[in-house]
Amino acid sequence: MTIDERRLHRPVAFDRPDHYPFKDVETKWQRRWEESGLFRVREEPGRAKYYCLEMFPYPSGRIHMGHVRNYAIGDVVTRYKRMRGFNVLHPMGWDAFGLPAENAAIEHGVHPAVWTYENIATMKAQMKTLGISYDWDREVATCDPEYYRWEQLIFIGMFERGLVSQLPDGPRQRAGGGRAMLAVRLGGGSEGGRGLVLQDHRLRGGAARVV
Repeated sequence: MTIDERRLHRPVAFDRPDHYPFKDVETKWQRRWEESGLFRVREEPGRAKYYCLEMFPYPSGRIHMGHVRNYAIGDVVTRYKRMRGFNVLHPMGWDAFGLPAENAAIEHGVHPAVWTYENIATMKAQMKTLGISYDWDREVATCDPEYYRWEQLIFIGMFERGLVSQLPDGPRQRAGGGRAMLAVRLGGGSEGGRGLVLQDHRLRGGAARVV
């Protein structure tokens, strides 16, 4: 019998003395962390700072093991830095702005804002069970006007100072490549069996002088 076969047939005794009661232990300490504000960032002049930002997830409705892998790595780094004495800022946000959210909302027959914020609430609750050391007081969503108004302001300021410029129209490409054509849900027709219609849009690119 191979090792994998032995593992498959090995009885699992959840009531044995050495079994780790993860639900009880994890829930207890995560509650304690939240009540004490353990990961809340406070201004401490003179203390070494460390900023860790992983990519914001798209609020599709459920997290998966790819999320767990990615954000566990960031959590390990930030916990190490805290133990080294750094004042760590480890925020979380949601990449929630754009056409994918609108298409998903149309598919499910709800308003994009309702669809997006309900998914954010679901995924936030799931991510909290992982015990990752986020400062949730600094949570952002890119679809929130109080967030993207600053992006627009920064872009306008850079444009006025000649730090960004518009590029000529590029070649047309398929929506599957995600560049110059948009997959728009128009009711009729389909693209890949998902009810998407391809519309040809000339999207102008831009360049930023950042170095």
